[in-house]
Amino acid sequence: QVQLVESGGGLVQTGDSLRLSCAASGRTFGTTTMGWFRQAPGKERECVAAISWSGGDTDYADSVNGRFTISRDSAKNTVYLQMNNLKSEDTAIYYCAGRHRSNIGSLCNTVTYAYWGQGTQVTVSS
Repeated sequence: QVQLVESGGGLVQTGDSLRLSCAASGRTFGTTTMGWFRQAPGKERECVAAISWSGGDTDYADSVNGRFTISRDSAKNTVYLQMNNLKSEDTAIYYCAGRHRSNIGSLCNTVTYAYWGQGTQVTVSS
């Protein structure tokens, strides 16, 4: 079992940067593929970025590619999402999620993630 706690959300303006953090409990972080997902009002939850358990593979949504960077620090059991050049359409609740490394396939397959945080609100004002 992995427990996830997000932090770092807030209200920013268009063009600003923000870094989200997700702290994971337990000893299995090193074998857990991690992802960031978001859900805007009236829309389905979508994958923003994901990183493999080893850190060797990443995947990004087209809408954030080049602006967002996902990374992980195994020593701190933490995964980060650096968000640059934020746009109003990035406004959403951002969730951190995890799945065991044995669950192979697309990193951004939402339904394969078993562990979820409570979410953190990101609001981008124009």
